[in-house]
Amino acid sequence: MGFWKTWFSTPESVSATKSAAFEEHTASTGDPSANSDRIVFSTERDIDLYELEELCDAVGWSRRPLRKVKKAIEHSFLVASMWQVRGNQRRLIGFARATSDHAFNATIWDVVVHPDFQGKGLGKALMKYVLKKLRSEEISNVTLFADPHVVDFYRTMGFMSDPEGIKGMFWYPH
Repeated sequence: MGFWKTWFSTPESVSATKSAAFEEHTASTGDPSANSDRIVFSTERDIDLYELEELCDAVGWSRRPLRKVKKAIEHSFLVASMWQVRGNQRRLIGFARATSDHAFNATIWDVVVHPDFQGKGLGKALMKYVLKKLRSEEISNVTLFADPHVVDFYRTMGFMSDPEGIKGMFWYPH
């Protein structure tokens, strides 16, 4: 249980207060002129699909049909978003979702953080938020698929490649 305790203790750089579906975290965005910026996490599913598409475009992901993205969000066990709040304006800067059997297992999908906010610990904060939410539902086995250039990021968070020698198998239509 020690591994999980390290994930869910609040670091000094991030303090949390809860309100409905949003959890506010004051975190450094690395921009000294952005003192009034707040980073807010949410499990609210009502996400503007065009704003999500812009976020995915910013990191170079291929476009997906919005009707299918909407369906994926609707059928996800958990949807997590990360927002930059400046005054009355908010901007989607991170997103992740998870599917689950609602008992033991979950798979994390579509983890994305806007390039302007990468390298500042916010991707790690988003992942900790997702893992905390999954653990609060007593999900004990969490998997994900990662592109080769981000595997090391997930390793630093405790994810392991093939921990029990199980080889993943995939089926794709020809």
